[in-house]
Amino acid sequence: MRKKQLSFAVLAGFIVVSGGSGSAFARTPGAPLHPGFNMFSKQQDVQLGQEAAAQVRAKAVVVPNQFLQDYVNRIGQRLAAAPEARSSGFPFSFTVIADPSINAFALPGGPMFIHTGLLKAVDNEGELAGVMGHEMSHVILRHGTNQASKANLIQIPAMLAGAVGGHSMLGQLAQAGVGLGANSVLLKFSRTDETEADAMGSHLMSEAGYNPLEMAHFFEKLSASGGARGPQFLSDHPNPGNREQAIEAEIRTLPQRNYGSGTGEFGRMKQLLGQVSTSAPGSAFRGGNVAPNGQPTGGFKQIQSRNFTLDYPGNWQAYGSKDSDSVTIAPRDGLVQASNGSTQVGYGAIVSYFQNEGNNGDVNQSTDELIHHLHANNPSMEISRNRKQVAVGRYQGLITMLQSNSPYGDIESDALLTVATPQGLFYMIFIAPQNQFANLKGTFEQMIQSIRFTS
Repeated sequence: MRKKQLSFAVLAGFIVVSGGSGSAFARTPGAPLHPGFNMFSKQQDVQLGQEAAAQVRAKAVVVPNQFLQDYVNRIGQRLAAAPEARSSGFPFSFTVIADPSINAFALPGGPMFIHTGLLKAVDNEGELAGVMGHEMSHVILRHGTNQASKANLIQIPAMLAGAVGGHSMLGQLAQAGVGLGANSVLLKFSRTDETEADAMGSHLMSEAGYNPLEMAHFFEKLSASGGARGPQFLSDHPNPGNREQAIEAEIRTLPQRNYGSGTGEFGRMKQLLGQVSTSAPGSAFRGGNVAPNGQPTGGFKQIQSRNFTLDYPGNWQAYGSKDSDSVTIAPRDGLVQASNGSTQVGYGAIVSYFQNEGNNGDVNQSTDELIHHLHANNPSMEISRNRKQVAVGRYQGLITMLQSNSPYGDIESDALLTVATPQGLFYMIFIAPQNQFANLKGTFEQMIQSIRFTS
């Protein structure tokens, strides 16, 4: 179940859900664009991106058709030759992977991955160049490491010090609680970031000979097909508001050019794409995993986090610290190792906070947003029963029953507790194979009754 990965597997993992804090700002069209506050050096961006890209290639299915790879690379290199991209000094690379979702993502320092689902969705080369220019702009403006720096002001300096000693940058980030999943602060951008990437993306397109209006047209097309609850791209890239109008206003500040100089190979790309399987990769988990007999014994003990305390079974372990608001609680064999070394919770609980855009304190609306994020990461997940209210300390919470595929095989049950607090939407996902869940109901209820918010 991808929504509960504890370390990097593929860019659809889950540990800390973050929609990217911040809101759209009134950007003046044509105003200069510069990277913001950042604790990482540009070379550290490159190192982090290269380490992450190696793991993506090990997990994802790289399309073997060389023409498709060359075609996308030619577009990327044209964009990379634009002044703002060239002056960044980042070594951009472009790889097509077999994935049916309409999406693309760029890692810090330059590696970009384009889904076959995106290639199927675009109607012309300009639309594809628009998405790629937008992603490249996130790299140039260093939005990923900017977000990580702001979210981890204490942990990041220690992590960077460890990386200087020759340790893996990716491993150091994981120890600092920063994953590389789709909901990671490294890849989940704010609306301000999106506004800036739209603006710079239009500059790159114009310099490369593509009409920047094609980017606006593509975003408009995606919005019409379902908005943020539609294609994966808009789920990962929040609409900053008036997106198309803002792009058009930015274009009016650019030098006038004659556009339309594509590679002339779009038709052949579409033809060859039809011969490529766009199925998502199969399960990454090793066979032979057996669900544990994790029946609680030894009474209960308490974990104290930054904003809450919680009791949990004495024979289970808590993975987290009092300085964090993300804790995983499970029996030792409740953590299932994937073939790429990442870990998934198959039996236990995940506790954290969800910060959604425009949070108005409505627990039902915030729960809907959280479930939407979980489903985006794990399309097999579904709601199995209607939610019910429950008292959690001085707050009212909701319990929503979900079900999904279990890493042990068959089906798992997930009880999602959500509580609207001043710190955001507190949630606990209690996880167990479906055939064992009923026996753990009392444990789940006792854990809920023990929750106390300390701030």
